[in-house]
Amino acid sequence: MGFVEKDGLRYYQFDIFKGQPMFHAILTRAGGYSKEPFASLNFGGTVGDDPQDVLKNHQLVYEKFGYDFDSRFDVWQVHGTKVLCTDEPREVGTLHQKADGILTDRPEVTLFMRFADCVPILMFDPVHKVVGIAHAGWQGSVQQIARYAVEKMVNCYGSRPEKILAGIGPSICQSCYPVGREVFEKFSDRFGAAAEVFFENRDGKYHLDLWEVNRQTLTDAGVRQIEIAEICTACNLADWYSHRAENGKTGRFGVIMSLEG
Repeated sequence: MGFVEKDGLRYYQFDIFKGQPMFHAILTRAGGYSKEPFASLNFGGTVGDDPQDVLKNHQLVYEKFGYDFDSRFDVWQVHGTKVLCTDEPREVGTLHQKADGILTDRPEVTLFMRFADCVPILMFDPVHKVVGIAHAGWQGSVQQIARYAVEKMVNCYGSRPEKILAGIGPSICQSCYPVGREVFEKFSDRFGAAAEVFFENRDGKYHLDLWEVNRQTLTDAGVRQIEIAEICTACNLADWYSHRAENGKTGRFGVIMSLEG
C-alpha cells in the first residue's frame, strides 16, 4: 500500500494488512503543529517541544482518523522487553506504564507508540483478532523484544505464531547505523556466531542491520508472514524524525493501530 495522504496527513501502510479488519498508520512528520526543529507532527513529549503543540498533534490525529482521544493506550518506552496486554484505554491523567510492546483484542482501544530511528514492529492475528506494536532499538533488538511480543500474544490470546502477520516499519538502515564494538559484543553474547550476519564492518566501524535482526527474531519465534518497509528514517528526513541524523534534536513520529469494531 505504501504512502497514503488524507486530510493533510501523510502516513505509511503495509500491504500485508490490506483487507484485514484492522487499521494501522505509521505517521510521517508532516501535518502537525510543532515548530522547528520538531516540525511538525511530533508526538514526543520529552524532547523539548511545546507540550501544548504535542497535545494538539495527538488530538489532531485521533480526530482525523475518527477515534475518540480517550480510546488511546500508550506507554513509557524504555528499551526493554516488557509487553502489556490491555483491554481498556489509559485513563486521562494516569501515569504511563513502562513497556515496549502493547497488545489488545478490544476494538474500543487504540494503540499508540512513538519512534525516531528505532524499529516499529506491527503485528496482527487475523484468527483471534489481536493487534500489537513493539518498539525495537538496538537494545530492544538484542533483547529480542519481538520474540517477547509474539510469546505474549500466544499466552494472552491463544495466537499461533504461524498465523500472525508482521510488519517491520520505517527505521534507520544499516548504512546509516554505525555502532561501537560493545554493541557488536552484546549481540555476539546473545546470538553467538549468528550475530555476524547482522553487521557489516566498514572502515573499522560495525554497521548494524536492525531490520534483519528483527526479521530473524520474528522468524525464530514462529512468524512466517513478515513484510519489511525498507525505508530509512535517517535517509528520508522530509518524512521521518531521526535521532541519529538530527543529532538528538528531533521529534518522534507516531504509530497508531486498532481493530475494527
